[in-house]
Amino acid sequence: MSLWDFLLSFFQTISRRKTIPTGGCRESNLRRCLSTLDLVALGVGSTLGAGVYVLAGEVAKTNSGPSIVISFLIAALVSVLAGLCYAEFGARVPLTGSAYLYSYITVGELWAFITGWNLLLSYVIGTSSVARAWSATFDELLGKRMGNFFSTHMSINSPGLAEYPDIFAVCLIVILAGLLSIGVKESTTVNKAFTAVNMLVLLFIIISGIIKGDLRNWRLNESDLLATLAQRNGDQTVTGNQTWHYGAGGFMPYYFSGTLAGAATCFYAFVGFDCIATTGEEVKTPHKSIPMGIVLSLLICFLAYFGVSAALTLMMPYHLLDTMNPLPVAFEYIGWNVAKYAVAAGSLCALTASLLGSMFPMPRILFAMARDGLLFKPLAKLSSRQSPVIATMVSGAVAATMAFLFDLKALVDMMSIGTLLAYTLVGICVLLLRYQPEPSSLGSSEKKRPRRMLWVDLLIHPDVIPSQHSSRLVSRTVSLLAVLVCLVNVVTTVGLPCLLSGSAWCIACLVLLLLGILVASLIIWRQPQSQKRSAFMVPCLPFLPILSVLVNSCLMAQLSSDTWLRYLVWMAFGLLIYFGYGIRHSAERHRGKDLSLQMTKHERSDTDPAVTCKK
Repeated sequence: MSLWDFLLSFFQTISRRKTIPTGGCRESNLRRCLSTLDLVALGVGSTLGAGVYVLAGEVAKTNSGPSIVISFLIAALVSVLAGLCYAEFGARVPLTGSAYLYSYITVGELWAFITGWNLLLSYVIGTSSVARAWSATFDELLGKRMGNFFSTHMSINSPGLAEYPDIFAVCLIVILAGLLSIGVKESTTVNKAFTAVNMLVLLFIIISGIIKGDLRNWRLNESDLLATLAQRNGDQTVTGNQTWHYGAGGFMPYYFSGTLAGAATCFYAFVGFDCIATTGEEVKTPHKSIPMGIVLSLLICFLAYFGVSAALTLMMPYHLLDTMNPLPVAFEYIGWNVAKYAVAAGSLCALTASLLGSMFPMPRILFAMARDGLLFKPLAKLSSRQSPVIATMVSGAVAATMAFLFDLKALVDMMSIGTLLAYTLVGICVLLLRYQPEPSSLGSSEKKRPRRMLWVDLLIHPDVIPSQHSSRLVSRTVSLLAVLVCLVNVVTTVGLPCLLSGSAWCIACLVLLLLGILVASLIIWRQPQSQKRSAFMVPCLPFLPILSVLVNSCLMAQLSSDTWLRYLVWMAFGLLIYFGYGIRHSAERHRGKDLSLQMTKHERSDTDPAVTCKK
């Protein structure tokens, strides 16, 4: 075999795609018992974690001021871009696997493994960090007695590890892993209970803001800020313009740039809804329930974040907010000291629901990858209650080990890479899927077109329905689009000082790259889309998915180099597993061999009289 033949065979191997049954749904060994309400509660519980009790105060004081409500609106709109792409795939391919499965169907096996491996990283770190946050919150209510005891008797003095082993967080993960192993219906019932309590507490906070709020806190002037600064300096006279600590006052004290900076932080508050997409084989009516669950959960989360941030900044001036415990301090400010206990209860319920939401999709990704042969087969074993019990126990053990030993503050940013990469790939997959030809239409459409066509012909005289020519043009344009997006990220990160200095050639490069993205988008827009209808379809194709890809990739580019180095180490470990095990045990590889064997037998039966067919 020549080098070229080897490379071609290797490329075909890593780019093989998963085939699904006609109609996109198949009979599953998992238990179909979830309703739309279960999915909405799962999405809200996973997304609306304890961040709603902390994030609003931190962003309002340091970035946005009262305009934090606009920051959450912008963040919600950006999150909806990815949510719509997930919703369409959930309607078209209602199977277990989320972004891993969507990548496997459209862009190939290697990218699917990378996506699944990234999702596992995100869910493991998310589960461990939320468990430690639950433990820390509960310890705070006990006066830090647990932390003091473990620090004294079980201290760990090693860089990269935690100050002490968090046994309470381990016990919490083990309990919830046992609950998830019992069954999906029981787990979602518990999740609904905690999510309901959390929503009631948030509703109480919003109503409190309506009752005790003061609109003057959204119209603070410079004298109010100077008085606060003088009080902080011990009632000394303040001279000069020293209000820069708190901005310029008003609704947007840090101007619109501060509102945008707050929106970038608030975006991560909406991460978590993608867990709904992992339930495709456990929902009664997945074609309708999954897209509805994603859209409704994002809407409810936005209304909750918007309402709480508005109530907080109305009850208390933004420059007086406490960044660590904003809501208890705000209730003390208005004289409702007892309300802080309701906030503590709501925070614990939110953390519990968020922990369940982080643990729920992890074994399902493991199960889907193991069923496809990319990970070890025992992980695909189901219990008598049709639950992926081995995958649940393994994922719970890994998360518990990390919560027990590691300091997760340095690893939390790695969650963002996995999640944002999944969002990016799902946007690309929607583009590719919508412009793919239907197998039934290939014969008639391809006869009308010559074998070789210039791409200009497809722009001037596009096909009525997708063909191999139009699909190939879209695939190549999407590849070009990915390169242009990467170049935009390089210019806006590495060349940021050049852009801020107003250099003409830096600005020209950025403008040309953005024009290239626009031209590529128009080329895709000119091509025919699939005529196959779905219960939910992304509007404004291809512009919304492309915008989602651009935004998510720009957010990934903002992460630190240390985070990317840790991510590369994780990916190197994953690729060792794929090339050492998954590539040889892939179910699609064995399926391809079986198909080629059947075709060989069929050809022999047509030519070899010694081969006969039994009827």
